Amino acid sequence: MSLLKEPDFGTPARPGAATVELTVDGMAVTVAPGTSVMRAAKHAGVDIPKLCATDSLEAFGSCRLCVVEIDGARGTPASCTTPVAPGMVVRTQTEKVAKLRRGVMELYISDHPLDCLTCSANGDCELQDMAGVTGLREVRYGSGVDADANHLDLLKDTSNPYFDFDASKCIVCSRCVRACDEVQGTLALTIEGRGFDSKVSAGAGVPFMESDCVSCGACVQACPTATLQEKTVVELGMPTRSVITTCAYCGVGCSFKAELRGDELVRMVPYKDGGANEGHSCVKGRFAFGYASHPDRVLEPMVRDSIADEWRTVSWEEAIGFTARRLLEIQAEHGTGSIGAITSSRCTNEEVYVVQKMVRAAFGNNNVDTCARVCHSPTGYGLKQTFGTSAGTQDFKSVAKADVIMVIGANPTDGHPVFASRMKRRLRQGAKLIVVDPRRIDLVRSPHIEASHHLALAPGSNVAMINAMAHVVVTEGLLDREFVDARCEDVAGWESFIAGDEHSPEAVESITGVPAAEVRAAARLFAEAGNGAIYYGLGVTEHSQGSTMVMGMANLAMATGNIGRDGVGINPLRGQNNVQGSCDMGSFPHELPGYRHVSDDAVRSVYEELWGVQMLDEPGLRIPNMFDSALDGSFRALFVQGEDIAQSDPNTKHVHAALAALDLVVVQDLFVNETAKFAHVLLPGTSFLEKDGTFTNAERRINRVRPVMASRTGKQEWEIIAEIAQAMGYPMHYDSSAQIMDEIALTTPTFAGVSFEHLDRVGSVQWPCNAAAPEGTPIMHADRFVRGKGRFIQTTYVPTKERSTRKYPLILTTGRILSQYNVGAQTRRTANVAWHPEDVLEIHPHDAEVRGINDGDLVSLASRVGRTTLRAIIADRMPVGVCYTTFHHPVTGANVVTTDQSDWATNCPEYKVTAVQVALAAGPVDVAHDEAAVPVRVAVAGG
Repeated sequence: MSLLKEPDFGTPARPGAATVELTVDGMAVTVAPGTSVMRAAKHAGVDIPKLCATDSLEAFGSCRLCVVEIDGARGTPASCTTPVAPGMVVRTQTEKVAKLRRGVMELYISDHPLDCLTCSANGDCELQDMAGVTGLREVRYGSGVDADANHLDLLKDTSNPYFDFDASKCIVCSRCVRACDEVQGTLALTIEGRGFDSKVSAGAGVPFMESDCVSCGACVQACPTATLQEKTVVELGMPTRSVITTCAYCGVGCSFKAELRGDELVRMVPYKDGGANEGHSCVKGRFAFGYASHPDRVLEPMVRDSIADEWRTVSWEEAIGFTARRLLEIQAEHGTGSIGAITSSRCTNEEVYVVQKMVRAAFGNNNVDTCARVCHSPTGYGLKQTFGTSAGTQDFKSVAKADVIMVIGANPTDGHPVFASRMKRRLRQGAKLIVVDPRRIDLVRSPHIEASHHLALAPGSNVAMINAMAHVVVTEGLLDREFVDARCEDVAGWESFIAGDEHSPEAVESITGVPAAEVRAAARLFAEAGNGAIYYGLGVTEHSQGSTMVMGMANLAMATGNIGRDGVGINPLRGQNNVQGSCDMGSFPHELPGYRHVSDDAVRSVYEELWGVQMLDEPGLRIPNMFDSALDGSFRALFVQGEDIAQSDPNTKHVHAALAALDLVVVQDLFVNETAKFAHVLLPGTSFLEKDGTFTNAERRINRVRPVMASRTGKQEWEIIAEIAQAMGYPMHYDSSAQIMDEIALTTPTFAGVSFEHLDRVGSVQWPCNAAAPEGTPIMHADRFVRGKGRFIQTTYVPTKERSTRKYPLILTTGRILSQYNVGAQTRRTANVAWHPEDVLEIHPHDAEVRGINDGDLVSLASRVGRTTLRAIIADRMPVGVCYTTFHHPVTGANVVTTDQSDWATNCPEYKVTAVQVALAAGPVDVAHDEAAVPVRVAVAGG
């Protein structure tokens, strides 16, 4: 398509029915109460000139360019700040307002560089446009310029790697400042000075890179001139065409306009009609797309007989033939179940679907798993047991109706920043916040936001904490009796269980480390809220009781009646762009697409008839089982789609040993990652900019992913899979990815109404999408749970086996940071490394002092399974005895120290609790030297 210019109505829409009728320049228009005159005029087809107004921000009324005349009203009010009234008669084109607008524009232009022909914003500058609209033909105010009374010599700030700030072109409209406030919620920008000396400032007059700016791009998007401009636009010129697609980073699933000049991508602009992001973005989605054209990209297939050999570049035909032949040879020698695959949460639904189909139809087994095994598999298990389906309950917009928000084991401002901005807006409007996390995340206290309660619990004590909160609800008469009696089952048994004294806040205080009074106050706040919503992340699931905790949160939501409407619910904040979709598509060894068990004869028969094969009714191997079986010799070959398991999975030594033991490892990826070092075949993958398909985000929203450019490898990933299956003797062919989605819809009830045509027409839908809900289902379990009645499950607290000891007296927990994504394969190949060039270890001042560690020192981090070296940062975000790191850089290899301790139901690794020792790395680390070390408390029974 050509360059898509979305309409700008000047001010935000107002809720409610259109009941106010007025006349604008003789044209009748009816709008909702509270609508601005400017927006009403736009609806009538009249564009009122503006500079300080845009429909993503509340009206400001500073530029005075949008003045109008209103019959019966005095003066010439600003149309952006004037609300409509019944019978109002507005005149936007009178001689009086035309003269006023020209005068205003003349003043703006008198203090602006007249370099339009060479300006990077030429053709996309609202100031330039408004000069034309107002009929400005000359500027009379030359004396100020001659006397140097202007801002034309202000220096350009080029410190940010993605955009420039040219203060000489700033018209001080405040749009960037307001965007940082109203849209992003960071408040990094301000107007410094008064009158003629007013100017936009990042923080206390420091460069952008030294300020609190998070580089979300909201200011760049809001700027009406070239003051804030993407460096890519400066270098490449203005784009000429747009393609609407979906971001390939976190589980928020933001929609973007990929804007190109010819075939070259110039910039990514958040799409205002995106259901998940509504025109907002973060630094990754907005700017960090350069990895797709990085010179490290693997563009041709490579093979080798041994991992000790050099890679050989081969044709697609040879690579596919080699792969199929070796898979068949291994099966012939070691049995049908000796091979398997791991699907990717970074790939499209269609690509994932064909991999699990290849495993079940061509491999003839159920040995398929996905990266959700190591992140949100407990979500799938826990929510299916309690609610009947393995997904969150709400859409993201729902948070705007929440009265109390509880964030458990998640750090939205770093991991899911666009959703975090929505949440912050609601908190600043007065919603209350409860944070349950060992670490003091930014949401605990940031500009204009402060949590009512921060329950800084000991790592591993989640279940004890959620039980204690539920105990307060039951024993203090806060249970929503009407809801649970009408819509839930197994209530009495659960009530009796949770009311036990052993679950009281006082009883578990020695386990959680949180004062009982604080827990009681938080529980009351949540239970008494009109709408209480729970949002959670990997700090819930990546524990030995991850599944139990998910069920505990579901119990609490049901007990308080917080299910089935806006502003409530259980909402997993999923880490990767399509982790929800990869699970939906049948990537688990026990489930077919749509979360239906492989033992279900009726479901299996659907696929057997369509695919023409007999399928196994027993679950296959999970990822940890694959590793163990590789070491015992029964599992011999692994296909890895777009996951770097050698870096991301726990106990790196164990993973590496398992990979090295395999006869065949096939990796499909963009780069030679850590897993590819153990591979015999490397099949080049496609970036999201080359994909044609769909992603499903954390709110079950199915979004189209459209190709911005042709595949740089010559093939789509689903084509490669189909050709491997065919080379193995199983006929698999599709003409397009749309055909794959049609097959998904044919066989999966929750996707029955989904097609590319439907998505192209409506934008996006949230499953279930079927005949009963053709436009999708934003809110789940509104009238009844998927399983009929919600099921209360008794959640007994069982302490983790991972304990601190004298040898390993600290507890390590891990997480993510805003600028980086997962194992960093993408973001490390962009300018985002400017913010996070290496993984560091956060350590409490007390723990650092007793070890002689200073800020910035290189330290050794050791556990019972391994050790690594990284730089220490002294910080008090963590309590004494707990340290924290990220896992984005392979040179650090944080998972060298994490263990294979895992969730009891799903084998999700316990990344969040690892007993470690930290010491200066000046010499060999003797992790046993400090016999007097006092172990930190980690949730254990009875303290």
